[in-house]
Amino acid sequence: MKPSKIITVLALATLPAMVHAQALTNPLGTPDIREIIGNVIKALLGLSGAVALLVFVWSGILMIVAAGSPEKIKKAKSSLVWATIGLVVIFTAYTLVATLISVLSTGSGQ
Repeated sequence: MKPSKIITVLALATLPAMVHAQALTNPLGTPDIREIIGNVIKALLGLSGAVALLVFVWSGILMIVAAGSPEKIKKAKSSLVWATIGLVVIFTAYTLVATLISVLSTGSGQ
């Protein structure tokens, strides 16, 4: 079969899909930009929590492997402290922004 015939057959085979392309749904789930931004923020919070969990586990492994070496234990404790500080900063910022948006949109902090 010639390449031009193959292209023609493929084009005709995909024609029904092209005609029904108008029935596709929005992959983001909503056209509202506020909801999209909210979903992105929730995803980033979940990702930051997962990264913090990995840092906690890695720090624990470092403490176990340190075998009493004060220098290695200090490095592991430092990782734990910075991961905790990072989580506190992220969730405090989220809480402040959510409260501010709630106050500005409704007029009260409820």
